[in-house]
Amino acid sequence: MSPDVQHVVLAAAAIVVLVVLITKAKLHPFLALSVAALGLGLANGIGPGGVVDHYESGFGGSLGDVGPIIGLGTILGGILLGSGGADRIATSFLGARPIAWVPAAMTAAALLIGMPHIFDVSFVMLVPLVYATARRTGSHLLYVGLPMAAGLYISHGLLPPHPSPTAAIGTYHANTGLTLLYGLCIGIPIAVINGPLLTRVASRWFGPAPDLSKGPAPEGTVEPRREGRPVSLGLAMATVLLPAVLMLIGTLGKSRAAGGSWEHTAFECFDNPVLSLLAAVVFAYFALGLRSGFDVGQVQKMAARGLGPAGNIILILGAGGALSEMLTATGVGRVISSNAVHWSISPLILAWGIAALLRVCLGSATVATVTAAGIVAPLMGAYHGLSPELLVLATASGSVLLSHVNDSGFWLFKEYFQLSIGQTFRTWTLMLSLQSVLSLGGILLLSTLVH
Repeated sequence: MSPDVQHVVLAAAAIVVLVVLITKAKLHPFLALSVAALGLGLANGIGPGGVVDHYESGFGGSLGDVGPIIGLGTILGGILLGSGGADRIATSFLGARPIAWVPAAMTAAALLIGMPHIFDVSFVMLVPLVYATARRTGSHLLYVGLPMAAGLYISHGLLPPHPSPTAAIGTYHANTGLTLLYGLCIGIPIAVINGPLLTRVASRWFGPAPDLSKGPAPEGTVEPRREGRPVSLGLAMATVLLPAVLMLIGTLGKSRAAGGSWEHTAFECFDNPVLSLLAAVVFAYFALGLRSGFDVGQVQKMAARGLGPAGNIILILGAGGALSEMLTATGVGRVISSNAVHWSISPLILAWGIAALLRVCLGSATVATVTAAGIVAPLMGAYHGLSPELLVLATASGSVLLSHVNDSGFWLFKEYFQLSIGQTFRTWTLMLSLQSVLSLGGILLLSTLVH
């Protein structure tokens, strides 16, 4: 067996071991990724010291790119949830609108609320509102809940600072502002299809209506407010949109400002996701926290609660970066890139397909994205004019395909909305599969215009 073939075979074996460790041995994804990365290095003859060095380099390099972004994003989301700003947005979007407009309003509200925060936390926070709206309108719970999940998952699957696209941005060295812009161009039309339109079509498959009296009560996410002004809808909206607006201004402004000028420097600051998110966190601290009557300790408690779910994700992303580094160190990247010029398949479709396969096998969109990005990254040099931002979106989109029983989100949706397995497949799985396929179509369409 030639060395090149051996490198590829061992890399494939490492991916298989990773899948088995997560699906069969039920090992935590962080441990499974670490075992696969270290085992791949040792199997290729790299000494223990070298293997650990590559592991640490990949782990640190990955978190150097994505750790601050995810940390600031979760703090921002924590303040938005804890202050009541997210509830203010959702309630204002729903209002007293006719029942026919409820799916569209809920999709739009969830898309906004989901932009700065992790899916699971936003989902749990919005479930009581879904139950309340279903009771008020006398509608099936899924008539409100499905568009809510659709709006949240558009943000989760396509828009930084969410873990999957953010991890791929670091691996492909893509521009965060452009990724966000392209993600919105693709995501907003898909939100319309997956939210109100899919809800209308899928309503015939909803099945028996859940018992609304068994719905969860709010879990004390919102801090008790002292004397002060109520949370402003305008300021809550500004908090959610500020990072995206700053990054888009920076991305567009840099292309027009002369290099080295103060304008170019200012636009570079806007285009930096860490600085943009930091500006939004500071804004939220005062606009949603202190202005609304919360004291400093309460605002800090909101921020700390937001950071809770991030630790698990950050460890997974770091271990995924270590596996990516090991694939490069063992020569797999060189073998793939040297042969890529002879492949007839688009790298966008390849990235989507690999991420989709890993998602089906592993269940975790984050693990699927970081693993697929590490495999596909060596291809970039073989395709001149390939947009790394579209490659980010293709990888992240593939990682949401066909969510089923090995995905925690599947069970979250099923249990909170009191569904059977069949109902969950007909709604949740259908919704995410449609999002994944439509996203790929939108990416391929954009690739004809973007280089």
